[in-house]
Amino acid sequence: MFTIGTRGSPLAMAQAYETQARLSVALQEPKERFEIRVIKVIGDQILDRALAEAGGKGLFTKEIDEAQLAGEVDISVHSGKDMPTKLPNGLTEGGFLEREDPRDAFMCLKAKSFMELPAGAIVGTASLRRQAMVRRLRPDLKVVLLRGNVQTRLGKLKSGEVDATILALAGLNRLGLAHEAASIMEAADFLPAVAQGAIGLVVREGDARSLAAAKAVAHAQTTTCVAAERAFLTVLDGSCKTPIAGFAGIESGIVTLRGLVLSPDGTKAFEGSESGDDAVRVGQRLGQRIKAQLPPDIFQVH
Repeated sequence: MFTIGTRGSPLAMAQAYETQARLSVALQEPKERFEIRVIKVIGDQILDRALAEAGGKGLFTKEIDEAQLAGEVDISVHSGKDMPTKLPNGLTEGGFLEREDPRDAFMCLKAKSFMELPAGAIVGTASLRRQAMVRRLRPDLKVVLLRGNVQTRLGKLKSGEVDATILALAGLNRLGLAHEAASIMEAADFLPAVAQGAIGLVVREGDARSLAAAKAVAHAQTTTCVAAERAFLTVLDGSCKTPIAGFAGIESGIVTLRGLVLSPDGTKAFEGSESGDDAVRVGQRLGQRIKAQLPPDIFQVH
């Protein structure tokens, strides 16, 4: 028996069920051998302010980490973009499942595309990356905080609380809601978050059984690309408090990473790309190159 730890949101459950199904096939064991355990996390309960103000990425993983370290969970399942760049002592990455579409989706009932939104329209999002990118591309729009799971945010859009929002297409695909998107935002114009669309697996250090199970379902290409992206984020000390985007691809063994750092108001942008055959070094080199260009007050809201 393996125990899979997850948050309880509909998207988190969809990711846990996908992991369960893949483990069942890879290890040739019935699904019942992979028990899903829902663990309440503080991040799902804080809905009145930005996560950056409440503590950042660890808000979606802390309680699951604690259960895992206590031996109550064998493999934990996380949205890759929610995972802190440094895992707690005693835990290690087991790899990432094959990535879903990493792009963002434009959700709106009043316009077909982001650039067609009328001046003054209200865009709701909790992501500092999306907030900064909206301000960069459309300083004429009003950006407001919009928290909650996918269904909650779609409900607020339909009730008219906001004119538009932006969600990860991967999550919509996993929930069967992609048809509700007005349009897809191409990565060339709207660079995704680090590890967006990738499901991360975490195991205890020294737990050879769980690590072998995770490795059996991990997707090599996705795991390599995410390694470059997370190395980039680590150099920049990236957290929920920093508007950072990064996306890597791999072809013939060569990893190419695009990275972007924005000021919260979107007026300053620092971007670049780096290629090589060592994913972690590619991420580190690009992170160091961009970090050297950043003014000391880059992440302060003016």
